[in-house]
Amino acid sequence: MTGPNPVDRGKTGSKIHVLTDRAGIPLSVAVSAANTNDSSALKPLVMAIPAIKSRRGPRRRKPAKLHGDKAYDQIELRRWVREQGIAVRIARKGIESSTKLGKHRWVIERSIAWLFGYHRLNIRYDRYANHFCAFLTLAATLTCYKKLRKAAT
Repeated sequence: MTGPNPVDRGKTGSKIHVLTDRAGIPLSVAVSAANTNDSSALKPLVMAIPAIKSRRGPRRRKPAKLHGDKAYDQIELRRWVREQGIAVRIARKGIESSTKLGKHRWVIERSIAWLFGYHRLNIRYDRYANHFCAFLTLAATLTCYKKLRKAAT
C-alpha cells in the first residue's frame, strides 16, 4: 500500500455552507469539518438569517421556501423547517432525480463561485476555523454589497 485509503471518509479540511436568496445573494454562511454531514449545518444557517426589510408590514425573518439537495433529506429536518413556517423543497432520496433540482442548484453554485473569487478562500491557510469563517463572512458581505449596489443603479 502506498498511501491512505482513497475511499476513506475521515477527510481533513473544511466545508463551506452557504444559504442564499433566490438571486444568489448570501444570507448566511458557515464552516464545518469536511467529514461531517451536511444536514447538521442547516439549522444554524436558517437561524442566522437576518431580518428582511420590506416596503409594507413587519420585517420578515424567514424565507417562504427552502430548496435543498438530497443531503438534507431527513424527517427531523423536514419537520423542523415546517415548524419554522418555511415550505420544504428538499429532494427525496430514491424518489426524485437530481436533474430536477438543477434549476435551483446553479444559484448556489454561482454564489460559491463568487465567494471563491476572493483567493484567500480558495485554499485554507488559516489554522483556526473561526479565522477562516471570518474571511468567509467578509467575502459574503462584500459580495452582497457589490450585487445590491449593482441592482440599485
